[in-house]
Amino acid sequence: MSDAQASTQEAAAAPAADLPERIRRHRRHTLELLTVCALGLVPWTVLLAMTLPSVYEVRQWRATWVGFDALLMVAMAATALLGWLRHRAVIVSATATAVLLICDAWFDVSLAFGTSGVWLSAVLAACVELPLALYLIRRVMGMISLAQWPAPRAATGSSRQPARPDA
Repeated sequence: MSDAQASTQEAAAAPAADLPERIRRHRRHTLELLTVCALGLVPWTVLLAMTLPSVYEVRQWRATWVGFDALLMVAMAATALLGWLRHRAVIVSATATAVLLICDAWFDVSLAFGTSGVWLSAVLAACVELPLALYLIRRVMGMISLAQWPAPRAATGSSRQPARPDA
């Protein structure tokens, strides 16, 4: 092997060897950012609890709810499409759909307090939205388990996994 080939292989191996440290550093910075944000939300939430009015008239109520439900519909459709295609991005869309379902249940019930619609909102939240969200979360957890995904293909020389798991 020539000196040029050896130095090229060493240069290619150096970033790969540094990868675990970069991953650890990135993970640490992400966790630090999330910790600071969570701690920053404590005084903000207390301030909101003390200063927000208990009654507030809003504009664009219909546009807000139709827009939210349209977003939920797009998330569900994306999850279904990606699931049918057996694409790994289904994990992201299923997680987003679950979060939107939980938010929808919360807002439906909390905004209906004091009205006759609170019971229908509570039943829909308990029987439809939250069970579907929990189902999606459980499926996502199952999909990301190591048993569900094939190991990287060594024959290709690439460390990337295929876009779709083998059936």
